[in-house]
Amino acid sequence: MISLYLPGQSWLHRCPVRLKLLCLAIASLLIFPISDPRLLGIVLIVVVGLYGSLGPQGLRQLKALKPLVSLVVIIFLLHIVAGSWLEGVTAVLRLVVMVLLANLVSITTRMDDMMEAVMPLFAPLRLLGMSPRKPALAVTLVLRFAPVLLSVYSSLREAYQARSGRRTSWRLMAPFLLQSLAMSENVAEALSARGGADGLRQDKA
Repeated sequence: MISLYLPGQSWLHRCPVRLKLLCLAIASLLIFPISDPRLLGIVLIVVVGLYGSLGPQGLRQLKALKPLVSLVVIIFLLHIVAGSWLEGVTAVLRLVVMVLLANLVSITTRMDDMMEAVMPLFAPLRLLGMSPRKPALAVTLVLRFAPVLLSVYSSLREAYQARSGRRTSWRLMAPFLLQSLAMSENVAEALSARGGADGLRQDKA
């Protein structure tokens, strides 16, 4: 669901890692309350424009949406059955925008650069003879995928609400966990291919 790093020298690649993470967090907080599909459509156009600023290779990264097609269709159909296709469009647009924003940070930020940005938080572990790399990697993965997971859960909850009239239910945990496990499996395979935390750039002296 999240693409690998895309080498390049664009303005987004040069943008400080901490600034990109801060902007992603702020965007997540601002987008979730939006219920107007027209406004979400404008946001989507802006996000696609950001991909376009990376050139043809950037636009090809929109393929990150491919694994979401089945989920998006199910969410939209459930809203149609409930007689609220407009809410379905809103839920789908919100999910697509959040996935694309998280993916944009991923393809323009090296994993080791993101780790370097958060590693100072775990520097005290050195005093205990422990390396800060693994907890920094864990936090990095959370920062990358939290917006996507929140968006997936939000879309599942809205689909359930449209179908049942209730806001939430424990039944949502099964499809949410399946989506989360599928994502974690892909991430684990990618990290394993790179040697895990030790396969990333070594600590600077």
